[in-house]
Amino acid sequence: MEAYLDNSATTCCYEQVKDVVVKTMMQDYGNPSAMHLKGVESEQYIKKATAQIAKTLKAEEKEIYFTSGGTESDNWALIGTALANQRAGKHIITTQIEHPAVSAPASYLEEQGFEVTRLGVDDKGRISLEELEDAIREDTILVSAMYVNNEVGIVLPIAEMGEIIKKKNPKTYFHVDAIQAYGKYRILPKKMNIDMLSVSGHKIHGPKGTGFLYINEKVKIIPYIHGGGQQKGMRSGTDNVPGVAGLGMASEMIYSKLEENVTHMRELKDYFVSELNKMDQVYIHGTTGAESAPHIISAAFKGVRSEVLLHTLEERQIYVSAGSACSTHKRSGSPTLTAMGVPKELMESTVRFSFCEMTTKEELDYTLQVIGEVLPMLRRYARH
Repeated sequence: MEAYLDNSATTCCYEQVKDVVVKTMMQDYGNPSAMHLKGVESEQYIKKATAQIAKTLKAEEKEIYFTSGGTESDNWALIGTALANQRAGKHIITTQIEHPAVSAPASYLEEQGFEVTRLGVDDKGRISLEELEDAIREDTILVSAMYVNNEVGIVLPIAEMGEIIKKKNPKTYFHVDAIQAYGKYRILPKKMNIDMLSVSGHKIHGPKGTGFLYINEKVKIIPYIHGGGQQKGMRSGTDNVPGVAGLGMASEMIYSKLEENVTHMRELKDYFVSELNKMDQVYIHGTTGAESAPHIISAAFKGVRSEVLLHTLEERQIYVSAGSACSTHKRSGSPTLTAMGVPKELMESTVRFSFCEMTTKEELDYTLQVIGEVLPMLRRYARH
């Protein structure tokens, strides 16, 4: 049996997504910037995807910009707004538990003379709204925070954060990395005071190398990629019609059964956590209630290195992550677990399990059975 429990790293495409991608690569393959019929046909796919995505956010179609994925969207949001608004101030606020797609450009901006405040978290990964309010200044031009943490699944109080930001300084922009949240929550940027929102396609059964950045039309931001002037001059480059069409289809499909999907994943998570808690020296990071996303579980198996457990499970066709897949090959200690104060011993034995609506209880039962069998053996081996 195979158990794929690494859906926060990537998901398989929906069949309908595959079909529209193939069609736009093999039949309707025109350049959407071309003036002939083939170009016009391709342009219709871009327009349809824009409408599909805007509908999920109750946003204006003109506020959706397609990118190569979450990393580009995050980089553009931070660097584009920082450079466009530096005369108004050079202070940026983020958190200590951000994905590298946010933390790295924040560090880059520091090198360019910007000041970055990084909000701390408690042992569950929760930020303090009071600390956020105190950190906002007259020269704060941007706050960037993730909706759902990709490692432990903690959910930040985005709506409350947006309200505090706009009350304290209405001129401060609020960017939200929603890469692990889009398709799991109903996100309404206008209502939640979100000025920019980053999304990645391959986390929601869309194609890899696709994503979008929602930009409120009132945001002052400069282009990140220059060239032929596509996307109203804001993001040049020949439009990725197959990717965009697939992303639009995935967005529409995942939101068509959102509540049903989330209920399914939440039930699986509650069951899996309850079974893991029965095992000796297994510790769940973060929380498992409403403050936690329905699809992510971070667990430490004391006495067993995460890479050892990962490959042991892999041999039995069970696929998980040793923390965040984006940084697995250059692990130097998880910034999220470090910020939460997790001891090094547990940090080095942490594995992430992540679900999607296609995950089955049979996969979880198989995984639990295998873990129960291999843990004692791996611990004895580690002691030797």
